[in-house]
Amino acid sequence: MKAKVHVTLKNGVLDPQGKAVGHALQALGFDGVGDVRQGKYIEIDLADTDAGAAKARVEDMCQKLLANTVIENYAIEIE
Repeated sequence: MKAKVHVTLKNGVLDPQGKAVGHALQALGFDGVGDVRQGKYIEIDLADTDAGAAKARVEDMCQKLLANTVIENYAIEIE
């Protein structure tokens, strides 16, 4: 199985990297670009065969390492 994890900053948390990307896009002539937020995308190959168990393991991984749950949200997709 494969887990896909998207980690993003929570609303209200400043995102200086996203702001820098937004300014760079405008400087390159990409008009009409609004707020830009940056995050992380992580793919994990798992030996699990049960989707529920796999999601629970990845949830534990996110809580312990992959996301800073004070300032970040995460979403998990299992394939």
